[in-house]
Amino acid sequence: MSEHSALRMTKEAVKEDILKKPNVIGIGVGLKEVQGQLTDQVSIVVLVRDKVPRAGLTPSQMVPPRVNSYETDVVEVGVIRAQQARTDRWRPAPGGVSIAHYQVTAGTLGAVVRDRATGQRLILSNNHVIANSNDAQIGDPILQPGPIDGGTQPGDVIAYLERFVSIGFQVAPGECQVASAYAMVGNFIARLVGSSHRVAPFKTAFQAVNEVDAAVARPISDSDVLDEILEIGTVTGTVQATLGMPVMKSGRTTGFTTGTITVLDATVEVSYGFGRVAQFENQIVSTPMSQGGDSGSLLVDADSRRAVGLLFAGSSQATVFNPIQTVLDALGVTI
Repeated sequence: MSEHSALRMTKEAVKEDILKKPNVIGIGVGLKEVQGQLTDQVSIVVLVRDKVPRAGLTPSQMVPPRVNSYETDVVEVGVIRAQQARTDRWRPAPGGVSIAHYQVTAGTLGAVVRDRATGQRLILSNNHVIANSNDAQIGDPILQPGPIDGGTQPGDVIAYLERFVSIGFQVAPGECQVASAYAMVGNFIARLVGSSHRVAPFKTAFQAVNEVDAAVARPISDSDVLDEILEIGTVTGTVQATLGMPVMKSGRTTGFTTGTITVLDATVEVSYGFGRVAQFENQIVSTPMSQGGDSGSLLVDADSRRAVGLLFAGSSQATVFNPIQTVLDALGVTI
């Protein structure tokens, strides 16, 4: 009998007992992993949702280090699901799927955060995704999936807008309709009286200082949302961005992508359409890792798996993020 056949028979003999243990979701024969590296040692591999320290388990809950003469290996794999599109309806909904205010197209459910005062779990995304770029009212319904992905009321309402940080917009030159109308009337009168002077609309000197495009919504039920983010897992804590940091995100449109932080403390002008422009200070810029619909995604440090930023803007050459600690402080939440 080959070693693999013997291992397979041993696995079958203990399968039922192992699968009864809490947190265990699978068992098989595979290569043992040591300090994150695969070895050439064949072992009985036990798949678990989350690795729990041995101190937190009773003896009956532990996976034995050996079965007969074969070593075991406990591997964390998260929750295994049937494949589902990020634009589908998810219940419970993880981070990385489609979500939006009922009058917006779609963005991304970034993560589940907690209210610092009450401990309540809240959904984190952008103002322009779940607060309709300042035009929403507290208590407005939030749909999952977003309207462009088929979300409708009341069946797809997952949460209600809890609070948001307003965005200070400035109007681009010549794009204020009221100013343009006054300019047209003034110029008409000037021509009638033979004056050579003309009036033109101009950009206001007001420069709003923005640091975040962020909002949170209160789920209808705690059971409707998950703490984990698709293809990333559960993110706990924050870390400050550094130049060259390898990062990742999970978004509605482009899914799981990776990149590198290239610019810090950036001042950027962001176009929101309809002549609205907003200037943001102290932003994080990375290599391109997003497209439209990814707004609201959580930026995560690839090494520590801690939160770094909140994706809110980008182009084909770069992606821009709010620093996550600034977002959390502005909204009064933790992650």
